[in-house]
Amino acid sequence: MQARLLEFGSIEVEGRTYQNDIVIDAGRVRKRKKKPSKPFRNEFGHTPLSADEDLPWGGGRLIIGTGAHGSLPIMPQVLDEAQRREVDLTAVPTEEACQLISRLDSREVHAILHVTC
Repeated sequence: MQARLLEFGSIEVEGRTYQNDIVIDAGRVRKRKKKPSKPFRNEFGHTPLSADEDLPWGGGRLIIGTGAHGSLPIMPQVLDEAQRREVDLTAVPTEEACQLISRLDSREVHAILHVTC
């Protein structure tokens, strides 16, 4: 599956450009719905990734692109849930996450990609 961070705030997946955070679930791309995580914004100074979001837990690995500068906070509950589900969680800056995704078949991709910070 081809993915690349074009610039701060913009990502391309399989030739389509997105201007918002996205979730990839077994090759299907959708907009990340941050609303469940917004109540934690003041605590983190930024809307974090929380276990309250609809995360793509369907595979054995979850890739989290933490933004252009790697600043997306990940709540401990996400890490705990990954461990409980025996999912290997990889959290790296989004450009690096795109490189990991590009090595995988689309059916194997379970990822959250943050396009800013």
